[in-house]
Amino acid sequence: MKIVLLGPPGAGKGTQASILSEEMGVPRVSSGDLFRDHQGRGTELGRLAKTYMERGTLVPDEVTIRMVMEWVDAHERAFLLDGFPRTRGQAEALDEAMADKSGIDVALSIRVDREELVRRLTGRLICRGCQATYHRTSSPPSVEGRCGECGGELYQRQDDSPEAVVKRLEVYFEETEPLIGYYRQTGILREVDGEGPIDEIKAAIAAALN
Repeated sequence: MKIVLLGPPGAGKGTQASILSEEMGVPRVSSGDLFRDHQGRGTELGRLAKTYMERGTLVPDEVTIRMVMEWVDAHERAFLLDGFPRTRGQAEALDEAMADKSGIDVALSIRVDREELVRRLTGRLICRGCQATYHRTSSPPSVEGRCGECGGELYQRQDDSPEAVVKRLEVYFEETEPLIGYYRQTGILREVDGEGPIDEIKAAIAAALN
């Protein structure tokens, strides 16, 4: 099965993508993974993407699509795209690039209320030492401000500040609404509620895929 996993920041998309990948035995990748891989290997695409990122501009769709399709060609029978595409334009470009293949089977969207997303993201804390993740209310550290794994200092990322989170979500929903509509029109969209325990969301995803 070839799956596109959609969801806003804070929806738990990464957690569910890891579960799906492991349980279904399907390789997964995100555009961020591809950027890091290509830059680490010093490929032409990696160098090209880096020039845009250093200028603080978005990497053009054609560059991202080339990276994605190179990866897809190596995992043609089954894969999970985590958080890509992000816009209708990217979805259309992906479908065009896969015109000679069987195409995407399911676009799976994880829905979470905007207020809940703000609560999740603004409460997130990261360890400077081992990068362990905590949350002020749902999974607080045993010692305030300190990591329970390595004792490192906990901090809030700049893009998890309330102002930054609101802006990130505005951009996401502005870009993604047309994408959701696109996949709904094609008949492959499946939507699940992303609020609740991880196991319940996992079961809802399994039901949607079945």
